[in-house]
Amino acid sequence: MNSVNKKLGSIEDYSEQVSALSSGEFSDPFSFLGPHDTCFEEQSVTIVRVYIPSAVSVDVLHDGLKTKMTQYASSNLFIARFEEPFNKSDYRLKVQFESSEVIFDDVYRFASALDEHAMYLFNEGTLEHGYKHFGARFIENQGVKGVQFSVWAPNAKSVSVIGDFNYWQPNQHFMRLHPASGVWDLFVPGLMPDQCYKFAITTLDGSVIEKADPYARKMQQAPGTAGILQGSKEVAELSADQISARLARNSVDAPISIYEVHLGSWKRRLDEGNRYLTYRELADDLVSYVKDLGFSHIQLMPISEFPFDGSWGYQPVGLFSPTSRFGSVEDFQYFSQKCEEQGIGLLLDWVPGHFPTDPHGLQKFDGTHLYEHADKRQGFHPDWNTCVFNYDRPEIKSYLLSNANYWLSEYKLDGLRVDAVASMLYLDYSRSEGEWVANQYGGRENIGAIDCLQSSNITCYKNSPHVMMVAEESTAWPGVTQSVEHGGLGFGFKWNMGWMNDSLGYMQRDPIHRKYHHHEMTFSMAYAFSENYILPLSHDEVVHGKGSLLSKMPGDDWQQFANLRAYYGFMYAHPGKKLLFMGSELAPRSEWDHNESLDWSLLQSEAHQGIFKTVKTLNQLYKKTPALFEVDSSPAGFRWIDCDNAGQSILSFARFGKHYSDLTIVVSHFTPQVFHHFRLGVPKSGVYQVVFNSDDEAFFGSGVKAVAHKQQLIESKPAASHGFEQSIEITVPPLCTVYLKYISA
Repeated sequence: MNSVNKKLGSIEDYSEQVSALSSGEFSDPFSFLGPHDTCFEEQSVTIVRVYIPSAVSVDVLHDGLKTKMTQYASSNLFIARFEEPFNKSDYRLKVQFESSEVIFDDVYRFASALDEHAMYLFNEGTLEHGYKHFGARFIENQGVKGVQFSVWAPNAKSVSVIGDFNYWQPNQHFMRLHPASGVWDLFVPGLMPDQCYKFAITTLDGSVIEKADPYARKMQQAPGTAGILQGSKEVAELSADQISARLARNSVDAPISIYEVHLGSWKRRLDEGNRYLTYRELADDLVSYVKDLGFSHIQLMPISEFPFDGSWGYQPVGLFSPTSRFGSVEDFQYFSQKCEEQGIGLLLDWVPGHFPTDPHGLQKFDGTHLYEHADKRQGFHPDWNTCVFNYDRPEIKSYLLSNANYWLSEYKLDGLRVDAVASMLYLDYSRSEGEWVANQYGGRENIGAIDCLQSSNITCYKNSPHVMMVAEESTAWPGVTQSVEHGGLGFGFKWNMGWMNDSLGYMQRDPIHRKYHHHEMTFSMAYAFSENYILPLSHDEVVHGKGSLLSKMPGDDWQQFANLRAYYGFMYAHPGKKLLFMGSELAPRSEWDHNESLDWSLLQSEAHQGIFKTVKTLNQLYKKTPALFEVDSSPAGFRWIDCDNAGQSILSFARFGKHYSDLTIVVSHFTPQVFHHFRLGVPKSGVYQVVFNSDDEAFFGSGVKAVAHKQQLIESKPAASHGFEQSIEITVPPLCTVYLKYISA
């Protein structure tokens, strides 16, 4: 296409440009539209061309003057020629439509605001803050305020911005292509926050598809599919004291107990049509509730904008956008700040493992397999019917790196829990022979995904050293929490899925059969110190027909509650940080339903209230008992007293803090019998005190006391037992866990 018409008196040769503009296939708009210097009859002139659908007439306002533009052949193209010196960077357009008149800046007079160095890093796979360069950002360009749009679509024929501001017309705001990076950009002046927008992309075959902005900071709630212009928001930097507090609460030697939450079903306003609570209501209700219950962290199931409620957020479309189900961006920021004020760590479920096939999403974004592999064996997830990111592309790596850093830096979160890590690591994950493609070395490891995870952890910890990165990794992949320089993935913590599966399997058995499966409760100690573990009882264990935790427990009504209390006591004493899904403290009989609120009326029952009190007591005791958390990742913090008492289904062990005097003895018993005069070896001579008994009447237990002393004190005797020179004699209550804390010599 010619950038200049050399014969101004004859403009018939603009028909090709007009055809391309009208069909939405103009690939180089800045070569034709806007101001262009040329020479006519040996005189320097400036030609201004604009293409404005439905315009009746257009005037150029410049230097206090008004120049009427010439309409080309009854089309939407208007042209003006200026023979005098013309300021190309300072003019406006006055457009007369059928029933209105509008004055605005010509978008094609503005130079590109794209940062070429950032684009180099993006193409290299090392851009950590892509959200500062891509998407829709309010900026000032040449002294004019507006929105800078930038999108990666290297295989598109043309790209235009569509939205409320141009009546969704794909032939009004064509973008500029930067061939070296494959990025299109356009500065549009005069736009306002909360206007909706998308990208209209003309593919190589000439079809036009509409896509949501991959970097949109705000999106419409389903069934809406557009991005929403989000104004700039202030991000308060953390103070030195806040950073110090976060380093303390997120460290491997901290008492970390996490309350996992699905915001849409924790609590609803039943009297207002069963509506969701807003971020601000949750900030007031949820945060104070969690603090009172004694948890150190809240972990939100994914809140990046997602179309389908039934995915619980695990099929996100707007990775940079807090879902509008619960309010605005500012509302979520308020929620995050409230967590900080209350000293509660805030973790977010992050889903870099897959994305849905919704037509406005990332799949075939520019008409080609841009974000996903073209080969279905690599680019499609059979378990979830979703697409898999092409981690081998450096631009995808930059996209995910930027997203991880975005949540941590812009919302000051305490960390990310990375979902479905195993599905990223293994090329043959959930695939049969012939359904996957080996890596270049013939192996099953996804080298691109490994590099992406390692880079994410390195950059997140580099930029925010006070956070915790958590892997939900369900296999025995070595070194998940090892540093990258030592060959690991670089996570801070890993979910202990083995402990969860084994212990839940054991607890579901009738007590009469448990002695034959004793190893299910002891095997976890064979690998307990291989990683920095979190013990999860998450949402996955109470859905899809699995039943609630209470319903898994055997026996009559009382025994079910006793089993659950004993199990929680065992969990809080076992090495590893703790995670409970919301409602675990209520012990519902039915499994979780994402469409309904938790049943808060259960707290009116003495039995359910007993579980609530158990969890609250365990959280409080856990925080003030260094032996239960300080040395979670080393054998120095644990010692079996008796792991072989399968006949009585009793487990006993000692937990140690960093100081040897910080000692707590734990006894877990999983039958309904009572054992009197039970002798237990102890590592230190002195006085021990019962500080927790899940069979206590306050918890709806039977009230059998482990120690008869009024203060529940007992002194060790020089009677050898279990390989120790000292021992104590206690009563072991039915279906219970007992903690005895070392008091003094």
